[in-house]
Amino acid sequence: MASILIIDDHRIVIAGCRRLLTESVAGYAVSDATNAEEALAAYAALRPDMVVLDLALPGTGGLEVLRRLLEMDPACRALVFSMYDDPIFVARALQAGAKGYLTKNDAPEELIVAVEAVLDGRIYLSHAMARELAVLNHAPGKRLRQELTPREREVLRRLGQGLALGDIADQLGISYKTVANTCTQMKEKLALNNTRELIRYAVEQRLDL
Repeated sequence: MASILIIDDHRIVIAGCRRLLTESVAGYAVSDATNAEEALAAYAALRPDMVVLDLALPGTGGLEVLRRLLEMDPACRALVFSMYDDPIFVARALQAGAKGYLTKNDAPEELIVAVEAVLDGRIYLSHAMARELAVLNHAPGKRLRQELTPREREVLRRLGQGLALGDIADQLGISYKTVANTCTQMKEKLALNNTRELIRYAVEQRLDL
C-alpha cells in the first residue's frame, strides 16, 4: 500500500482528498499536514511514497516547502495540487522539482490519475495544461513580469513606491487580505522567496510597470 502525505491548510480539502485516496482501488495510506513545519516533520518521520502539495500555504509557501523536501530527500515525489491554473505556476513548480501539477478545478477522479502517474515515475499534466505550458515556453522573448495580472502590476507598482500593504489596500479599495494574497501569488510567479525580495524587484522594475 503506497503512502501519501497531503500538505494543505484547508481541512475540507484534506478530508476530500483523503476520502478519494483511501476509497480508491489502491487504498492508499494517507497522512496530512497543514503548514510547512508540520509537513517537514511529517515527511521526516513517515517518509511517504509521495506528497500532494498546495502552493498557497500560510507563512512558508509551497515552492519553498518543495525545495526543503527535496533537500531532505532528493527522491521526493511531489504532486502540486493548487487553486492556481496559470501556466506560470505550473512552470515554476516543475522547475522546482514537482513531478506533476493538478488544479483544484479539475475533476475529482483526476487526483487518482495524477497520483498513479507520479507513483509510476511519470510526470503528470492535464492535456489542457500541457498545451498552455507549451505555448508559454515557445513565446519568444516573453518576460515573467508580462504575465502579471493588471491587479498584480498595480500592487507591485505601489510596492515600488514604498507603500505599505495597508496603504495599497486603501488606495485600490480592496481588503488587506487581498493585497497580501496578491503578493503571495507574485512571489510564486516571479520565484521570489519573501516580501523583501518582492519589494526589491518592485523598486527595480517600477519605471517599466
